[in-house]
Amino acid sequence: MFTTRPELLGTFGVVTSTHWLASQAGMAMLEKGGNAFDAAVATGFVLQVVEPHLNGLGGEVPILFRSAKEAKVRVLCGQGVTPARATIETYRGMGLELVPGAGLLAAVVPGAFDAWMVLLRDHGTLPLAEVLAPAIEYAGNGYPLLPAVTRAIANVRDLFTDEWPSSASLYLKDGAPPPPNELFRNAALAGTYARLVQKAETGGYDRESQIDAARAAFYRGFVAQEINQFCAEQELLDSSGERHRGILAFDDMANWSATYEESLTYDYQGYTVHKTGPWGQGPVFLQQLALLSGFDLGAMEPNGADFVHTIVECAKLAFADREAYYGDPDFSEVPMAALLSGAYNEERRKLVTAEASFEQRPGLIPGFEDQIENAVPARAGEDSNPVAGTGEPTMANISVAKPAGASGDTCHLDVIDREGNVVSATPSGGWLQSSPVIPELGMSLTTRAQMFWLKEGLPGSLAPKKRPRTTLTPTIATHGDEILAFGTPGGDQQDQWALTFFLRHVHHGLNLQESIDSPMFHTRHFPSSFYPRTAAPGHIVVEDRFSEDTLAELEARKHIVERQGPWTIGRICAASKANGILKAAATPRLMQAYAVAR
Repeated sequence: MFTTRPELLGTFGVVTSTHWLASQAGMAMLEKGGNAFDAAVATGFVLQVVEPHLNGLGGEVPILFRSAKEAKVRVLCGQGVTPARATIETYRGMGLELVPGAGLLAAVVPGAFDAWMVLLRDHGTLPLAEVLAPAIEYAGNGYPLLPAVTRAIANVRDLFTDEWPSSASLYLKDGAPPPPNELFRNAALAGTYARLVQKAETGGYDRESQIDAARAAFYRGFVAQEINQFCAEQELLDSSGERHRGILAFDDMANWSATYEESLTYDYQGYTVHKTGPWGQGPVFLQQLALLSGFDLGAMEPNGADFVHTIVECAKLAFADREAYYGDPDFSEVPMAALLSGAYNEERRKLVTAEASFEQRPGLIPGFEDQIENAVPARAGEDSNPVAGTGEPTMANISVAKPAGASGDTCHLDVIDREGNVVSATPSGGWLQSSPVIPELGMSLTTRAQMFWLKEGLPGSLAPKKRPRTTLTPTIATHGDEILAFGTPGGDQQDQWALTFFLRHVHHGLNLQESIDSPMFHTRHFPSSFYPRTAAPGHIVVEDRFSEDTLAELEARKHIVERQGPWTIGRICAASKANGILKAAATPRLMQAYAVAR
């Protein structure tokens, strides 16, 4: 099979991410004698610098990892919670029906920094200064600006000029976006990183206490103080078309920290697949596997209509359950055991017919009837946001009328070292186009609160100190001595693109790069997790590298087929280790993701 690049092999270590500079920074940590955890943290912080339209220091990250010492996959939750003042009454009192997708009102506690610090403290080996050095270097001395960043800035230039002066000051040069591939610096962000290192080195005598000192400086020190002041004083335009102050406050930051959790698992074709809990969309990957376990996917052509149709129809059922049942399990019961049970999925599987479905059909679980009755109906129609920069900047929203890559998405990284330590993480949030820059810090805040509903009685109802049901969803799968880490940016499409990658690898024997390079697809059938929360029932989006016979057959089965360019869907990265051999691969789409192996 044709591939754009080889599947990389090595024995020392592999790093793969959505930007080549970040991957190289991670490998540099391995070369210095660090482990996969050191490498992942360095990679994650460089991604904050070089992909500011896709993630940032003010964002969040879910992390799946396995320590070779423990040989157990765990979750580190870097998803921050809503402010104490974030009530439905507060937002309704402002005349809002949805939480705005851009601006200050959608801000939750930025969780990425603490998650990376906890991972580094508990499992890494290198000092904070060494791990942060590449990010400080690129932010302070400059890096070549991706053309996608220039396009992202151009899309919100008028918003910056007219409404968000701090963003204009950083990202516009004489009123225009900086040219692509030009050296770009964010001196304020470099200063924030450097100040955190300084606070660490003066706050403790050993490595662990220094890292804790940096955490304190972020969540109970100067970073939290700047965030508190900016949200309280700045009244800025958001997606509602009105100007509002933020409600994220110092105490919200001071009272939160990243947490360890057990992974949620499902056994499929000899693999044990690990995902986050239902505060993320990760379990929908497992639900799709549970449904698909009743079909002979191995007998289907991996680029054929039967394969695409079966996966899409099962995705519609699983994502309907996501809308009805998923939420922060600290606030509501989520019946995951029932949703993954054989009996439940045997009945649900009967709903898959030879033709495309157009209804939202969550399953009914006894004791949860009210959630089905009170569910928010899907909003039909195309996204037409009143303020540029709303929602998640995902490749899934690229129109066929736009050039490939006109939108971005989020980030992903996977790292495996020679000892078998593994990290899979999907950093996101703090997008430059979705929240104004806090000038003293050089960063924007996450806008994940847009994923809540302003309606009582739902798992996704807004409430104080609650995690939004994030779409961020890294994956680790184990099979005997093999361990596979993978993931992709893409919002609601993450657990569709990653699933197709996994199924082609498992059922058709495609290697990592072959699976990534194969034509991709997804459905927009269910409600988007992002403002303004629309759906497109019956729609599937496909790369036009599928054969005309496959596309015609899908249309004959009543799917509404949206054709896109040949390399426009998905940004998967993957790494594995088995029999002493390390492997890595990265998507060629958008021409920036790269794997490194030695």
